[in-house]
Amino acid sequence: MSQDVDQSPATDDNGPEWTAIGVTVAALVALILCSPWVLNIPLAFLILQVVLISIVIWQACDPFADAAQWVGETMRIPGSVRGATLDAVASSMPELFSGIFFVIVAVMNTNGTASEIAQTGADGYGSTLATCAGSAVYNMILIPAFCGLVISVYRKSQPSINVEPEVITRDGFWFLACEAVLILFLFNDRMYWWMGLVFLGMYAAYIVHLFIDARRYQHALDAIHAHLGEVGHQTPTEQIVATLQAEKIRATHALVEKIKSAADEEDDDEAESAGAFYGMFEIPLNGLTATLVLLGCTVIAAGSCYWLVEVTNETAHYLNVPVFFVAVILAAAASSVPDTFLSIGAAMRGDDSGAVSNVFGSNIFDICVCLSIPLLVNSYLLGWQPVLLMNDGKPIEGLVDLRVLLATLSAITLMILWHRHQLTRTKSIVLCLLYGLFIAYAVAGSFGFSLLGLLGL
Repeated sequence: MSQDVDQSPATDDNGPEWTAIGVTVAALVALILCSPWVLNIPLAFLILQVVLISIVIWQACDPFADAAQWVGETMRIPGSVRGATLDAVASSMPELFSGIFFVIVAVMNTNGTASEIAQTGADGYGSTLATCAGSAVYNMILIPAFCGLVISVYRKSQPSINVEPEVITRDGFWFLACEAVLILFLFNDRMYWWMGLVFLGMYAAYIVHLFIDARRYQHALDAIHAHLGEVGHQTPTEQIVATLQAEKIRATHALVEKIKSAADEEDDDEAESAGAFYGMFEIPLNGLTATLVLLGCTVIAAGSCYWLVEVTNETAHYLNVPVFFVAVILAAAASSVPDTFLSIGAAMRGDDSGAVSNVFGSNIFDICVCLSIPLLVNSYLLGWQPVLLMNDGKPIEGLVDLRVLLATLSAITLMILWHRHQLTRTKSIVLCLLYGLFIAYAVAGSFGFSLLGLLGL
């Protein structure tokens, strides 16, 4: 590992997750009390449903993440690449399914003229944009903040998140590139099906880049193992790194130390498993069971996201505000729960780069896949007509401001991460305040506030 992790009884992962079970039971009891058949508190009933959906998504994505990590370790994928691919896909499934269901539910529930169906489809895709953009802001700002706060308490020997420059330069570059293309497309008054193919092409290029890095990592692993076999594990790490770098092999101090410590451990014979249903069950992982876990969790996550879409629409209707603003808060936060736990878990294991790369990878997946697939679905349902980004001749409410906020908040967060390549407790608190400003904008926007209007633009 790149950092030493302080161990304590509180960090034992074995056995049921009693805290999570208690939260679930409390949420269920509160949901029953607020239901129309008891106290009849509609808003609380809707919000508690979102809480329960978040828990179901979390429990579905937890074993999915364990299985994905097993696949990554079996294939010898580096932590930063695994975080940006397998972990990111595992944690971004809710955004993908939510986006698809927002579009399908909107179009299928409309029995009007072609223009009315097109407008309803546009509203559905607007909710998809809000969910993915809100999730991107949540991932970029709040997840690193949570990781920084947890580590500042949990890991006394190294109370800050240390980010490899490669993670920011590689994953940060691709995130900014994808975001720039998205903002460029959003400056049009409609989106075409081919824009979805552009995003998918960018994601394919990103995966190729990660594949090349993974191959270099595997080459470095083989070279380090071979060199240690020749000179012995007692050889100073600095000497090994200098020798291999002279041979133009990208070996880092952290990687050599990780291999040395792994060789000293004698308790690695225990079979890998995926914890399911609050850790009450352990599923031994192999090729077959890992595949079944991935497929089963995907089905559960899809059902939960359909429920989330219905609750989001009902909440917007009850509050009499655009679905866009409800989606950018409720749906985005609920669908980002798996990202949060995955990144915190990676940081607590000492995999700081994996924790941060999961954030970037999730956002890239959200933009390139979670927006492109619903766009293609919407275009297909509308006979391959463009998806309007207009409502009654005006841009979808909140969309213009969101373009500006995405670019601004992403730039600020990247500068915070780039500074000394560290995330301290103070920086984490600043990020939490930054997200608070975003929530304040979303709430104010639901009442007609416009950021650009305030600036006179």
